[in-house]
Amino acid sequence: KMVLKGRIAERLKEIFQGIAERYEFEIDSMEVMEDHVHVFLSAPPRYAPAEIVQIMKSISAKILFQEFPQVKEQLWGGELWNDGYFV
Repeated sequence: KMVLKGRIAERLKEIFQGIAERYEFEIDSMEVMEDHVHVFLSAPPRYAPAEIVQIMKSISAKILFQEFPQVKEQLWGGELWNDGYFV
């Protein structure tokens, strides 16, 4: 669904930046669309690509659902992120 817009999209960018700082990721570029996100980043070699995706998705979903409870109500099944990703 098209839920990543306006203040939610801006907050998502802030959340991703915060996660990147905390885990020593370096975000090269990021674009938040209404229904998906593109993030190009580099990370220390101690993190597997799947682990990076899990960190980014789980933390961001938790924070967005806490700050914007109406988002969870709009989503089918109450999940923000799809299982898939591209590396």
